[in-house]
Amino acid sequence: MLENKTFGMISLGCDKNRVDAERLLAIVRGRGCTVTNDLAEAQIVIVNTCAFLNAARKEAIETVLDCDAYRGGRLEKIVVTGCLPEKFVHELFPSLTEADVFLGCNDADALLAAIERSYRENCRVDAVGTGHESRGGRVLTTPLHYAYLKIADGCNNHCTYCLIPKIRGRYRSYPTDGLVAEAASLGELSELILVAQDTTRYGEDLYGKNALVDLIRRLSALDNVAHIRLLYCYPEAIGEDLIGELAANPKLVKYLDIPLQHSEDRVLKRMNRKGSRAEYARLLENLRARVPGIALRSTFIAGFPGETAEEAEALASFVREQKLENCGFFAYSREPDTPAYRLKEQIPAREKQRRVKMLYAAQREVSLQRQRARVGTVLRVLCDGADFDRGCFVGRAYFSAPEIDGKVYFHAREAEQGSFYDVKITRADAYDLYGATEDYL
Repeated sequence: MLENKTFGMISLGCDKNRVDAERLLAIVRGRGCTVTNDLAEAQIVIVNTCAFLNAARKEAIETVLDCDAYRGGRLEKIVVTGCLPEKFVHELFPSLTEADVFLGCNDADALLAAIERSYRENCRVDAVGTGHESRGGRVLTTPLHYAYLKIADGCNNHCTYCLIPKIRGRYRSYPTDGLVAEAASLGELSELILVAQDTTRYGEDLYGKNALVDLIRRLSALDNVAHIRLLYCYPEAIGEDLIGELAANPKLVKYLDIPLQHSEDRVLKRMNRKGSRAEYARLLENLRARVPGIALRSTFIAGFPGETAEEAEALASFVREQKLENCGFFAYSREPDTPAYRLKEQIPAREKQRRVKMLYAAQREVSLQRQRARVGTVLRVLCDGADFDRGCFVGRAYFSAPEIDGKVYFHAREAEQGSFYDVKITRADAYDLYGATEDYL
């Protein structure tokens, strides 16, 4: 029945969700079905959802409603998968009648059977919890020269603001042999990006010891992987062995994404974060001393319940002092079914947004100083493609991850996606850099 159907896919949320969506596409392709990027041509649309924050849940529902507008054309079925139905299907199934099939985060192998049942019985199907997570192939949705490798799922950290353990469950590492085989199957990669809710605890549940460095070394031995980048490294789990590997392994990008979330001890304790301001400062100092030139990125939450004006100012001061390469700042989102939801001293939305703006202003000072110092230098830049609106190529230096960090816009006589070029920087703003290759100047 499904072999003659054309599928479309919308994946919302993080890069970990993207990997899940790529596995679903592989299942669809494995059945011999057609996949299109044009929703107007799709008979079945899969919406892979995020539910981490209320804003993400709202976006997911609005996306389903937007898809429903295609019913007057070729669209026959809407499938909602991922975090939103995993956590909220009992509320969602009766109310979101625009959707035909619901599956959770680990129901990939139930996808086709659930869709076939919806066709056969002309009914809506709740298949959440009826399948198993797919560890099969993937259809890459990134440019072909880089890919994400999800090395684990779930989380044991239980931060008081976070729904992830309630959605994704306990931390589960994937076997090293399977990950190495998966990475080897992804084609020639300029960059392989390791992701999980917490990459730094890889292997502890599966092997009884931390196995992240072992995994990195196995992946580094692959001929098709030129470089490896690490995201989502929890600060208290960054050990000396990982720092040593960052310093010594030429394939490991000198870049670390460390979600600190705050700097002040009292707020960190209320968040159930394990570190302190002093410990974070020592970690950052140690990383810079051991890995010269390392680029450090972090995320911070503004307006957590009970955060005083003084603590907000102290966080901004920490941002200015530490001079991190890139930062993301988010207003605290009060999520039901999390411990922080019940905390007193909730901060008004307007004040939370004011504090976010204050943090971005602090980081802008840092970024402008860093970026302006690069004008006149030559950077090694990975070409991600062309920006036709700007009439130039676009890429990234080692201190930038795809989609979340700044870019380098550059002119060249020619450039190939996935190749590296020496670019002389001629101009900078707080986020992006601009320049040209020597043959163009």
